[in-house]
Amino acid sequence: MNVKHLCFRTLLTSAGVGLALVPVLWATSPLPSQATLQDSPKALVDQAWQIVQRNYVERTFNHQDWQKVRSQYLASTYNSKEAAYQAIQTMLATLKDPYTRFLSPADLKDLTSNLSGDFVGVGLTVSLDPATREWIVEKAFDESPAATAGIQPQDIIVSLNGKATAKIDPANAAPYLIGPVGSKVELQVRRKQQSLAYTLVREHINLNPLTYRVIPSSLGSVGYIRLPIFTTKSATSMEQALKQLESQKVTGYVLDLRGNPGGVLDAGIAIARQWLSGGTIVSVQERDQPKVMIQATQQALSSRPLAVLVDQDSASSSEILAAALQENRRAVLVGAKTFGKGLVQSFEPLQDGSGVLVTIAQYFTPQGHNINHIGITPDVSTDTNPPNSTDFSQDRQYQAGLAALARTLGKAAPTTRPQ
Repeated sequence: MNVKHLCFRTLLTSAGVGLALVPVLWATSPLPSQATLQDSPKALVDQAWQIVQRNYVERTFNHQDWQKVRSQYLASTYNSKEAAYQAIQTMLATLKDPYTRFLSPADLKDLTSNLSGDFVGVGLTVSLDPATREWIVEKAFDESPAATAGIQPQDIIVSLNGKATAKIDPANAAPYLIGPVGSKVELQVRRKQQSLAYTLVREHINLNPLTYRVIPSSLGSVGYIRLPIFTTKSATSMEQALKQLESQKVTGYVLDLRGNPGGVLDAGIAIARQWLSGGTIVSVQERDQPKVMIQATQQALSSRPLAVLVDQDSASSSEILAAALQENRRAVLVGAKTFGKGLVQSFEPLQDGSGVLVTIAQYFTPQGHNINHIGITPDVSTDTNPPNSTDFSQDRQYQAGLAALARTLGKAAPTTRPQ
């Protein structure tokens, strides 16, 4: 099985509605038993239906009569591509699977750029408030227009360019967010009782997939690695970081996966191999197929003690990596139970350059656990807080990770030295 699939939970980015994944462009063809439609908007609807029919992980289609759905949607007339797009979105929504969805050509371009680590935007990731449907800022990337302007985590984005975010369907958010370099985005933001207005100018964002540093402590020098998302660059950046930190003879490592929503599945597997000299990393199972076991196949780049920081927003590829390190007894997990997404998606193109993200598999931890809607319980539970790169002595979760390293090393409770 080709494991270059997608593993993500939905997140919104400054470059449009992003999904933490990388597309795999597989050719599609009509089912032999279905009549081929002429090149028309209706053909797009049928092609999307066929993709789900062929690939969807759950044979009952989440208890939907999928043949009846096809008849229903092909009985309608679609006078434009946009009408077909809306029909596809509505049709896929009947599966009640938030991860199976339609991507317009613009969404797909944004998605690919985002996960390559280079996109045009303002440098924000946000989540959706389930009650108000407004957008909650999760992170403003360092040195991005959003960070420079002073936008902070937990700020509420009330409107974009005058449009209330509560009225913007996340699946159709791209027109409000993407645009050429130098164009402006007007944001209305609520911060507790304050109402704030920002004008941000879009620019090229080169999303550094990984940062690292040496932090002095009473244990000695600790290698701290922060991985905010899994992009196509992440594995190479991790290898470079580990080689550099190893050359500085650090005592141990703290790998920070807090807030990491997932991303490129292959990147998570490759990074696990950099920490593991053997053992199962993950197993993946498609519909009607046996599980495929993915193994660590090379010598680890480091054998020094490792603590991994996770929280409720560590998802998907983050969970694959965390579970691989935890269940192979390579690392101590510190923090809060993770998000709980155990599904894999692939991207299937439609004939006009749009496409469908479809859930094609589920994955299991090395010990065979299905974490979907469950998450991973850390070895050490502690209060979580956002990463604090300016003062690690005030970062409670980092300090808990440092204490876990001390126990592994058989040393007294550590302290972080001034930097």
